[in-house]
Amino acid sequence: MSNKIPLSFLDLAPVPQGKTIAEGIAQTVETAQQAEKSGLNRYWMAEHHNMPGIASAATSVLLSHIGSQTKRIRIGAGGVMLPNHAPLVIAEQFGTLQALYGDRVDLGLGRAPGTDGATFQALRRQMKDAERFPQDVQELMYFLGNDTDGSPVQAFPGAKSGIPIWILGSSLFGATLAAHLGLPYVFASHFAPQMLGQAIEAYREQFKPSVYLDKPYVMLAANLLLADDDATAQYHFTSAQQSFVRLRRGETGQMPKPTHDMDSIWSQAEKMMVDNALSVSFIGSVDTVKPRLEAFLATYQPDELIVTANIYDQAARIRSLELTPALNLFTLQ
Repeated sequence: MSNKIPLSFLDLAPVPQGKTIAEGIAQTVETAQQAEKSGLNRYWMAEHHNMPGIASAATSVLLSHIGSQTKRIRIGAGGVMLPNHAPLVIAEQFGTLQALYGDRVDLGLGRAPGTDGATFQALRRQMKDAERFPQDVQELMYFLGNDTDGSPVQAFPGAKSGIPIWILGSSLFGATLAAHLGLPYVFASHFAPQMLGQAIEAYREQFKPSVYLDKPYVMLAANLLLADDDATAQYHFTSAQQSFVRLRRGETGQMPKPTHDMDSIWSQAEKMMVDNALSVSFIGSVDTVKPRLEAFLATYQPDELIVTANIYDQAARIRSLELTPALNLFTLQ
């Protein structure tokens, strides 16, 4: 494939079964350092709350730690769930990150609360706050922009930082909003692939050039787990599959250990649900994954790919990142 594109990594700071949150964070730092070593473009973290297997709830705090432990790779949110926050607070947090780490900082914004109703209440928010998402995005863009000099409220730090804002989504809503604001768009195909084709088509067709971007820029998300052989990769990916089953059952817990017997864990209906949700997954050896990934990139022609490997085994995560350059499909730094 001649048109190589950048490759980035999305992380949830998984806390493996039997480990402490501190140990999970230490592994996350190691993962970020390996992503940088392997030449990846960005290292993004996602905001989730009330989930014992995920340590990235205080997203900007953890991003600052990742920034201090890496040198070149871009750091960012993929994303901050804006209904949970006042736009001014996010402008200040990410303005602070930019003051610390310069032009390495990205800010991806999502409309979902990333949690349950009770937690939303504990955050002092209401489900209807999500309806204000378009206005909140524009308010945040204003606080990070160059035009707040005469304003009674300014973001210090944050004002005039011009931090790149991305819209995250898994439906036509986010695609249309990103298009109308002239912002880059990320589609969550790694767990919600149903509207992938429609959303990126809508975004590209409706895109309006802006001061941020003169043409559409699409980043797609995928699960990528490389190993020295297919069986090893499939085995470790059962951690992600089990996590998904638990989520759908409303069960909580740390990142589960892999298993050789998924059929004893999920029902046939659950297997179909997980296979559907995780259909944009590339699991196996380099030789197995490369043609499938090449076909996916040729079909959707993203400008960038962001991958995740939300699994229990840290050595397997690191090995996957070590093998990534061998795909020879991406412009690595």
